[in-house]
Amino acid sequence: MPPRIHINDENVTKPVKRMRWATQRVTGSGALRKRMSIVKRFHKHSPSAEEKPNSGPTDADGSESSVSEEKDTARKIYFNLPLPDEAKDEDGHIRDSFARNKIRTAKYTALSFIPKNLWLQFHNIANIYFFFIIILQIFSIFGATNPGLSSVPLIVILVLTAIKDAIEDWRRTVLDAELNNSPVHRLVDWYNVNSSEDNVSFWRRFKKATTRMVILLYRRAKSFNAKRSEKKGKNYPERALDRSNSAKTRPSVYSERNSFQSTRGHVENNDIQMTPVPSPALQQNGHLQPHDTAPPRFSFQDDNHGDATNAPSAKRTNNQAPEKDYGSIIDLSKQTPEKARFKKDYWKNVQVGDFVRIYNEEQIPADIVILSTSDPDGACYVETKNLDGETNLKVRQALQAGRGCRHAKDCEKAEFVIDSEGPQPNLYQYNGLVRWEQRDELKPEAPRKEMAEPLGINNLLLRGCSLKNTEWALGVVVYTGLESKIMLNAGIAPSKRAKIARSLNWNVVYSFIILFLMCLVSGIVQGVAWSGGDNTQRYFEFGSLGGSPPVDGIVTFWSAVVLFQNLIPISLYISLEIIRTAQAFFIYSDTFMYYERLDYPCTPKSWNISDDLGQIEYIFSDKTGTLTQNVMEFKKCTINGVPYGEAYTEAQAGMQRRQGVNIEEEGAKAREQIAKDREVMLESLRRIHNNPYLHDDDVTFVAPDFVDDLQGRSGEEQQSANEHFMTAVALCHTVITERTPGDPPKIEFKAQSPDEAALVATARDCGFTVLGRVRDDIILNVMGEDRTYRVLNTLEFNSSRKRMSAIIRMPDGQIKLFCKGADSMIYSRLKRGIQQELRQSTAEHLEMFAREGLRTLCLGERDLSEEEYQAWSQDHDLAAQAIEDRDEKLEQVSDRIERELLLIGGTAIEDRLQDGVPDTIALLGNAGIKLWVLTGDKVETAINIGFSCNLLSNEMDLIVFKVDDDDHTSAVTQLEQHLKTFGLTGSDEELAAARLNHEPPAPTHALVIDGDSLRAVLSDELRQMFLLLCKQCRSVLCCRVSPAQKAAVVQLVKNGLDVMALSIGDGANDVAMIQEADVGVGIAGEEGRQAVMSSDFAIGQFRFLQRLVLVHGRWSYRRLAETIANFFYKIYNNADVTYLFDYTYILLVNLAFTSLPVILMGILDQDVSDKVSLAVPQLYRRGIEQKEWTQLKFWLYMLDGIYQSAICFFMAYLVFAPATFVTESGLDLNERGRIGVFVACPAIVCINVYILLNTYRWDWLIVLIVAFSILLIWFWTGVYSSVSSSFQFYKAAAEVYGTLTFWVILLLTVIICLLPRFSAKFIQKNLFPLDVDIVREQIRQGKFKYLDNYEAYVPPSAETSTTSSDTLKPIKRVATRNSVPESQRPIYPPSETATARTRKARSQEGSDGTTSTLPEYDYPVPPRRPSMERVRSSFDRARASMDKLRPSFEGSRDFTSAALLTRIESSHSNNQSPATPTLSRRRQDITDDLQ
Repeated sequence: MPPRIHINDENVTKPVKRMRWATQRVTGSGALRKRMSIVKRFHKHSPSAEEKPNSGPTDADGSESSVSEEKDTARKIYFNLPLPDEAKDEDGHIRDSFARNKIRTAKYTALSFIPKNLWLQFHNIANIYFFFIIILQIFSIFGATNPGLSSVPLIVILVLTAIKDAIEDWRRTVLDAELNNSPVHRLVDWYNVNSSEDNVSFWRRFKKATTRMVILLYRRAKSFNAKRSEKKGKNYPERALDRSNSAKTRPSVYSERNSFQSTRGHVENNDIQMTPVPSPALQQNGHLQPHDTAPPRFSFQDDNHGDATNAPSAKRTNNQAPEKDYGSIIDLSKQTPEKARFKKDYWKNVQVGDFVRIYNEEQIPADIVILSTSDPDGACYVETKNLDGETNLKVRQALQAGRGCRHAKDCEKAEFVIDSEGPQPNLYQYNGLVRWEQRDELKPEAPRKEMAEPLGINNLLLRGCSLKNTEWALGVVVYTGLESKIMLNAGIAPSKRAKIARSLNWNVVYSFIILFLMCLVSGIVQGVAWSGGDNTQRYFEFGSLGGSPPVDGIVTFWSAVVLFQNLIPISLYISLEIIRTAQAFFIYSDTFMYYERLDYPCTPKSWNISDDLGQIEYIFSDKTGTLTQNVMEFKKCTINGVPYGEAYTEAQAGMQRRQGVNIEEEGAKAREQIAKDREVMLESLRRIHNNPYLHDDDVTFVAPDFVDDLQGRSGEEQQSANEHFMTAVALCHTVITERTPGDPPKIEFKAQSPDEAALVATARDCGFTVLGRVRDDIILNVMGEDRTYRVLNTLEFNSSRKRMSAIIRMPDGQIKLFCKGADSMIYSRLKRGIQQELRQSTAEHLEMFAREGLRTLCLGERDLSEEEYQAWSQDHDLAAQAIEDRDEKLEQVSDRIERELLLIGGTAIEDRLQDGVPDTIALLGNAGIKLWVLTGDKVETAINIGFSCNLLSNEMDLIVFKVDDDDHTSAVTQLEQHLKTFGLTGSDEELAAARLNHEPPAPTHALVIDGDSLRAVLSDELRQMFLLLCKQCRSVLCCRVSPAQKAAVVQLVKNGLDVMALSIGDGANDVAMIQEADVGVGIAGEEGRQAVMSSDFAIGQFRFLQRLVLVHGRWSYRRLAETIANFFYKIYNNADVTYLFDYTYILLVNLAFTSLPVILMGILDQDVSDKVSLAVPQLYRRGIEQKEWTQLKFWLYMLDGIYQSAICFFMAYLVFAPATFVTESGLDLNERGRIGVFVACPAIVCINVYILLNTYRWDWLIVLIVAFSILLIWFWTGVYSSVSSSFQFYKAAAEVYGTLTFWVILLLTVIICLLPRFSAKFIQKNLFPLDVDIVREQIRQGKFKYLDNYEAYVPPSAETSTTSSDTLKPIKRVATRNSVPESQRPIYPPSETATARTRKARSQEGSDGTTSTLPEYDYPVPPRRPSMERVRSSFDRARASMDKLRPSFEGSRDFTSAALLTRIESSHSNNQSPATPTLSRRRQDITDDLQ
């Protein structure tokens, strides 16, 4: 046994250069505890898992950091090394047991389905109740005549539910089997010491043997049937099915790779060749050649220039440091049998410690540490769409010491140990260490050197990802099955129940109470009657069943329970499931919510909460990607104090609109000028250099003056500054280059952030083209000249750092650090005492860019000496190889070097609004819904976007809430001051009143708050005051907030005001608030699909929210509320006091006679059409106030049912009481079953007609179903009573229906029963009409006839758009239509939705104004200011557009405005000066905070 490996710090190899921290998407503490509890259950057999985990530190937002718990679940994985004694148990087996890679998400197996499904179904209290009723009916003492027949309803419910569960679980089972049996190439015929076959239990062996036998029998039966079918031939559908199945086969996985070169003479069975690329040749001494001899990954050759890889600068070549010896995990002197080979196997057979090879386009079967790839640099590309929904490719790196492990024989010779952290769910963090003993090839007898290399998330391929653009990757498995990160993140989403469903439980409880009271009264009356003695019962009853009055009362009590069983609605739950399923289908099928560009319909994820969409009062929205398109376009920049770029943005148009400027004329002039400048710029660029990668359609940065200065028009200093700026943009990034050959060729960039791709694309258009990377080098083509830069380190961006840096060795050998990030972050790290004028002018430019709605970034640089960098690099290596607190240590080391920066310039990127956002927000506001924006963007950008999308108006007073960190006194003072404006103090009584008030606040105030201030006001002492303040504001914008703060705000409003909340977002940072809200909506956008996967409803664009909420939500809520009320009504209508009916009536009344109309009401009923719902959004307010379903409505319907039940019974009873009716033949009708027909038929007619009265939409289908349900009881009575097996009920139909009395009673009973409901509806609709009643009357009068000319939703036309993307499109004036006559105008404003023929003129009264009675094309146009005579530059135009009447609130407060940025100084310079007292501690001294 080799000695145990110990690590010396001086021998630690160079870590992976690209480090990524996991601080940007940390889950909340609750979810983390759930996930870690799962981990502990997986390790319940491991002694280390029984220790109590230590709680990790929390971040500023209160969320727990994802520090691994290696004390509890850390693991060591050995490769080709014998296990040490401490890793073995008493039997010599490995002590740690790892999870299998076989996944089972299905609930059931073939053996467990029936018992387990019944067990789960009987968790429903209603099913238990009815099962108990069936048991009671077995005993004849309780009066049941046919227990078997009485069990039919419950059996039907159980069977239908079981079939539904079986279908759902069968799909999961099929997917599980398909996944577990997916192919993977695994190393076989070698010994994996980390697993033992002896540990397989007898039960698993038995199941495996049984499975093999079943599969064998199935295959034989299938082959036998196939032979028979071959004789008969196949018909057309079977052949079509064969073609469709063959199309689904993945030839890239199953086909032979004949082009691969094998290291053996032949291939046996399913063995595959070792390497799908030319293998490294062996030298004569048997050693592998260095990887530098491998062909490069890119060949940058085209018609215009030579090979970039062969054209490095001479200075750069001479100044390169020698390559470092990383060592190798392969022991070339080790003697091996060379029997190991890669063989195609199943995913389910993969174990921890296995070597696996993944090929291009294949999915990763487990969490794998990469040893080597087909790329000589060890890089590979993965798509994580199945993991986090992001479609952009990500780079992963192989181990430096493992890149020589390329063949099976190399795997046999590799000896190393992986020290890994335990399984944990953070997708963006992994800490581990590879340890091995390095043998000196020149001195074989010398002692081996102990070496190590750190492992991070960039060295890990996660299960569920797909390998892309890489021929193959070879790695070792560290996590399998349920311990993989994707499985630890599965199934954690909280379960949501509709609010009506929660309140429905109380109604069922009330029914139980009523049932108990009725049964108790029946038992008491029976006992008292028998104990009385002298009465008529002794002449008709032959003794009592119990023998004594008390026992008789008990028997009667349980008999009444059986008799009144229909009081508990067993069919209600299945009916609601049917209704909700149909509603979900209608939502999915709505073509007006289909997003054609992504081929994405509105997809319900949670089918059981569609009615909650009709009660939403607050909507919490992300900005980037939700209100905006998240398609970034580089528009402007500032270099050396000079602004460049021409753009006419939506926010700029919004500012001019508020000033009364004719934005159509001004916009047309601006777009015309921009189009001319674009032509001039493109001509100048091609005059400088005929850039083959410049495509006119891709250019978004229009700045002819920039090109002129690039040629030296403004002097050499500005020319050099422009070149240096674009070089920094082209070097400081992590984008992936994709080159498309052609004439001309095309280079595109894939980045984790669309901002980065936009920056690098603009550098390409300006002549600074990133051609790609070769190993650690990045190749730039600068104005036709290829240059090579060595990337020494990349410190990537995350939400806590708010910056990213790249340390570059320039071609002349100089080392530079380029840093880009948020303006406040870069300004706080600038070198003190220099560039004062440049900082001032750059800050002013950035503020102007932000006012135009652009996203701004700053760029800085720092020169590093060789000694300074080498000292820092050693500290960085030590921090990178730490397993515990690696992220914190890396952050401290990175923060130390990202100091003393020199300002290069700033950039401004436009994220354009999505189509229809302003109109959708206005429409939701008219409906009474309050919209809050929770974004991570800076304040100025969010405010201007708010103005441009109708969220803010010029008449609103903006309450800018700003407090310094931990300044509790300032927060209290500001809250009290602002509350005093509304006459509030923040008391409990005011909060109680606010909960009852659902009216939207007046459009007079809006609140703006940043993340630091939000953290202060969310404390327990201030959250109530802050909530009351926000309640008085029409709009609330929370800027610079973290994902945890987003969820905290949603929780504050939802629980504090007791309202229904909806959250909508498109990114992974929105998942927390989506899961926290009552309804979560995800947008399938550019940031991936993680928000979609965590949502309840998924849509393609924000504008579809108006139909989802105002149409389908309102319909679903009203339908379900009316359905439940009518369901309880029809139950009580049948609650008679004796076995008056034939027992088949009792069984069929809820299953057949009355079920279809009420279900159809819940599925198809409409009070108004979808067009009218959007034209009159105020109809939605009844849902906000939750007036459609109340307890008062429940009891009114119950009283109505009891009244009609009494009428139905006593009408027949009073007819039979004074006399005896006989038929023409003299047969007596005074029999219980016949009297039951007299009662049952009118009752069924009353129920179905009552449902029809409560239905708004009477079409042929609902009338047909009601008529069918009514006639069904006549049909059943006639058929059933015509057979002799009906016993006493025989011939009842012919006898009863043949009397005139029956038809008279039927007519009178129906009239008397329905007259109160009809009268009440008549009085209500004529004297106390609801909004919907008035609108329905106007529809009948034809006042909404104009809506027939339009679609239910039409996006705003491109001709009326003022976005900068339409700069080349001429504006066409749309002719307005004549106004409709005054007599035909509805009392509510028509549709706020813009259509193809009309355009909405935005009202200045706020989004909730309802005073306008004109159609949208008749809105008065606000007074317009004469347009400027000439079109000035974009920067001057933006500055002139600032409102002179009101001072800028940004400039007077520390909201990263120009005033603030010019004051921010780094306090880590030798010449420190006192900080500004008004600045927060966070901005005065960042490093002190970290320390």
